[in-house]
Amino acid sequence: MEKQQPYWQDVLVTLRQIIRATDLHSKRIMKVYGLTIPQIMVLRAIGELQNVTVKRISTHVSLSQATVTTILNRLEQRGLMERRRSTTDKRVVNTELTDAGRDIIANAPDLLHEEFIRQFEELPVWEKTQMLSSLQRVAAMMHAEKIDAAPLLDVGAVVPSQTDYSGE
Repeated sequence: MEKQQPYWQDVLVTLRQIIRATDLHSKRIMKVYGLTIPQIMVLRAIGELQNVTVKRISTHVSLSQATVTTILNRLEQRGLMERRRSTTDKRVVNTELTDAGRDIIANAPDLLHEEFIRQFEELPVWEKTQMLSSLQRVAAMMHAEKIDAAPLLDVGAVVPSQTDYSGE
């Protein structure tokens, strides 16, 4: 009779699978599109919000304004978006997609966290609460509960989040 392996091993294997899935997805996106997941998220935000400021993009994607500015610099260098001063208020700079930027977001696949959100939202409230509680407990056990993290799944882009997710 085979001995049951300890539960902690199964938990650690499952955590590793989650990390690995996130890493593989990020690498696939980078290989096919040459962009990070946060870069694609920023492009999508520009496309959705239209003629938008850094502050609005930052709020929309839950990344700091400094991080969004860095991402915009890279996207602009690649010709995927442009910055334009407002004609009514010269202090305001808006961003717009170029045709190349629109092509990228039209062809980019769903991001891993988007599929997760779709499936998670279909769960009953009790299961969402149970899952959140268990994951928060795991984070605490790994001394990770105070690490700032954006609500997106991308191993290669650990960036500070503007918001502190506390379940609200």
